[in-house]
Amino acid sequence: MKRFKKILMWVLSLLAIAVLSLFIYLKFVLPDVGDMEEVQVISTPEMVARGNYLANHVAICMDCHSKRDWSKFSGPPDLGSIGMGGELFDQRVGFPGTYYAKNITPTGIARYTDQELFRVITTGVTKEGRALFPVMPYPYYGQMDKEDIYAIIAYIRTLPPIENTVPESVPDFPMSLIINTIPHKATFSKRPAKDDVINYGKYLVMASSCIECHTLTNKGVLVVGREFAGGREFPFPNGAIVRSKNITPDQETGIGSWTEAEFLSVFQARADEAKSPIPLKADEFNTIMPWVMFAGMEEEDLKAIFAYLKTIKPIKNPVEFYSPVTVK
Repeated sequence: MKRFKKILMWVLSLLAIAVLSLFIYLKFVLPDVGDMEEVQVISTPEMVARGNYLANHVAICMDCHSKRDWSKFSGPPDLGSIGMGGELFDQRVGFPGTYYAKNITPTGIARYTDQELFRVITTGVTKEGRALFPVMPYPYYGQMDKEDIYAIIAYIRTLPPIENTVPESVPDFPMSLIINTIPHKATFSKRPAKDDVINYGKYLVMASSCIECHTLTNKGVLVVGREFAGGREFPFPNGAIVRSKNITPDQETGIGSWTEAEFLSVFQARADEAKSPIPLKADEFNTIMPWVMFAGMEEEDLKAIFAYLKTIKPIKNPVEFYSPVTVK
């Protein structure tokens, strides 16, 4: 009996050491994304213009890092808030914690060097070495062309500075430990030539993180095998729920029967709304889709996106797009 107790004590001690070692590794060794890359962005008017286009109409950084006016269709960014941060993503919309978009105007990023900004955008690791939850889709930005990331950095450095102190994000347990395992070393690519239409479209779809909203998630993680098939729920404060559409080329439930002209028309119809956003009543239909921003995407880019989406795996998934406010 004494021998059994002794063995049990050894086993429990080894287990405790293993758990403690794992905790130390997760909390103090990770995240590990390799050495910081040497970066010094030489800003030019062309680079700033490219960054403006990417940040506002492709990667749509300003969608989260500005105040969206939900009294208008598609929640267009308030023009006086561009880059100021503060947008909240929490348990009410399916996130394992409370996460805030940071202030990325010069006031908010003044303490960051170009290489530190480059690292946080492409790997999700902050100046202090903390891991970000991928509300900001850095796993996709880390696959972009470095030149496009440089352009975004050049652009946000030119934003009007806004004083806005944003609360710290707080992950729930066990995400508070898991979060350090999410950042990984970036795997950059070269932006394909525009005449390489399918691959260029694939690059834009990745840079726009379309898969994030158009795929079901389970506790913030994309459900494998449901990529681009839609159905992810986005609840509104008034109780209404909007769900992302199936954008796979399924003939019945996706965009398989769409023509290029029909695809373009959906975006072009929003172009006028981008200039004069439509005011809504509290109980009227609204959407999380940042149409006002994507409406500014170049036609050639939209055509490439459509061409690529036509090549992905079709998935049959009928989506109840909208559930209105339930009157009790």
